[in-house]
Amino acid sequence: MVKYVFRKVVSWLAMIFLATNITYLLANQFLDPRANYAERKNPFTQEQLSAMLRPLNLDFTVPLAKRWWIWLSNILFHWNWGLNPTGGSVNEQISYRIWVSAELLLGATIIATVVGISLGIYTASRQYKLADRIWQGISVFALNTHIVVAALLVVYIGISINRALNTTVFYVTGSSSFDVHGIWKFIDALQHLFLPTVSLVIVSFAGTHMLQRSLLLDNINADYVRTARAKGLTRHQAIRKHAMRTSIIPVATQIAFSIPGIFGGAVLTETIFGWNGMGRYMMETLQKNDIHGLVAVSAFGALMTAIGAILADIFVVVLDPRVRVN
Repeated sequence: MVKYVFRKVVSWLAMIFLATNITYLLANQFLDPRANYAERKNPFTQEQLSAMLRPLNLDFTVPLAKRWWIWLSNILFHWNWGLNPTGGSVNEQISYRIWVSAELLLGATIIATVVGISLGIYTASRQYKLADRIWQGISVFALNTHIVVAALLVVYIGISINRALNTTVFYVTGSSSFDVHGIWKFIDALQHLFLPTVSLVIVSFAGTHMLQRSLLLDNINADYVRTARAKGLTRHQAIRKHAMRTSIIPVATQIAFSIPGIFGGAVLTETIFGWNGMGRYMMETLQKNDIHGLVAVSAFGALMTAIGAILADIFVVVLDPRVRVN
């Protein structure tokens, strides 16, 4: 297993390195930091622009190969991902926004996963009964609900509760308040988290529910489950000890590949609720022609994808006894 994981890590690191460098070269073809100053009433001269952008390694009068080597050597030797067109540190932006997105999405992903798997097991063991049909209907409705619609509905309910109680129970925008300290900081964080988390759970749990239900139904009547029941296990014991282990593998893989989304941010959700996470930052890098920021976001997304892929492989090996690695 250790050799298998090591080979996977090395191959993914090579792909991340190649993809990141290609992204840098492409970003230099399609993004131009000079465009940020094009609409000025008194436009800068080319010499003034070069004087401002050269210390940031964004001066297009410098050959691309030289700019690329400065950018790459700063990463390799100093772990410095560069500066944005206004002189801000990309490292600082990434390190801050990663945890903003994780705070918003990690809890929602865990809740949606637990709810989805639980409902999948519950409804599969009660196929075509009333509870199964009701939850299928709810999940189908949730699958067809856009995050914007879910967010607006949740915001409306939250504002209505605040008005009814004549106090602020739920905050609609932002990830925290500035003037809160001590134990109240934790409570304040929950007040900001509640509405976006509920919105994300509404649009996320249904996919896991339907997948888990479908996979479990495929395995409930399998030969090995019938054999287990013939040996004396009850239906629920056979499902829990045998059918679940096989049917959970694709769900575990799906969860592993959700890691890039957790730390990569959710553009619409962060925009609606005013969270400055990775999703919004990615859009800002495009709008502001921030080459270094965009490349750093892309590299981080590639790293999270690699982690998800490696975890997915590990889950399959651990959960499926038929799979062997050398």
